[in-house]
Amino acid sequence: MIPDALPAEALARAGYDWVLVDMQHGCMDFETALAMIRAIDLAGAAPIVRVPWNEPGIIGRLLDAGAMGVVIPMIQTAQDAQRAVEACLYPPAGRRSFGPVRVGLRDGPAYFKSANSQVLVIPMIETAEALEQVDAIAHTPGVDALFVGPFDLSIALGLPPGDNDGQPAFDEAIAQVASAARSSGVKMAVLSNADVAPRRLGQGFQMVSTTTDIAALSAVGRADLQAVRKSMTGPRHAR
Repeated sequence: MIPDALPAEALARAGYDWVLVDMQHGCMDFETALAMIRAIDLAGAAPIVRVPWNEPGIIGRLLDAGAMGVVIPMIQTAQDAQRAVEACLYPPAGRRSFGPVRVGLRDGPAYFKSANSQVLVIPMIETAEALEQVDAIAHTPGVDALFVGPFDLSIALGLPPGDNDGQPAFDEAIAQVASAARSSGVKMAVLSNADVAPRRLGQGFQMVSTTTDIAALSAVGRADLQAVRKSMTGPRHAR
């Protein structure tokens, strides 16, 4: 979410399989996202981008920049999912325009032949409408994974934003997504944290986040500051 290549590279070098550049809620513009994708590439992780919306222009530009997967928010129907697939894949599977300017530098002339099998199309399931259509979305040809957004999904279910495990409506929604993914043979992805991630893995999610850059920086900053302030109130400083 931080609009800079350095924290993206730091996370990529921490050992993660993938790092998400969040252009929906993060603070970066396209040029910064391009630099972040390059940094993640160089660090050996897979650059995944959450786009602001299901819009072919920005999806195509980010794939041309080198994104290896696109997370598309607020997918409601199988028709929405089909439009996302068309934006991500070259003909005949889709309608993506050919112009791999930066990714062509990385992958060379062979990119065109391999792109459709390499690029991940990942619609988000985060609304009541998407839950009603989740089987059709999952079975849309070209969809690779269903990405659960637990905060918006919770809001759609009448719950506060967050991981609402234990609430029947939330648990049923997770089970419904898992069932659709299994029946269609696609993967499951989710935004998560270090406490919840083990539970999500146990539920069958294969693509699980553990933190965000802004959350990690804030948490470590607070913890270090509190530790120093606590040490300053000890006997040595009291004398």
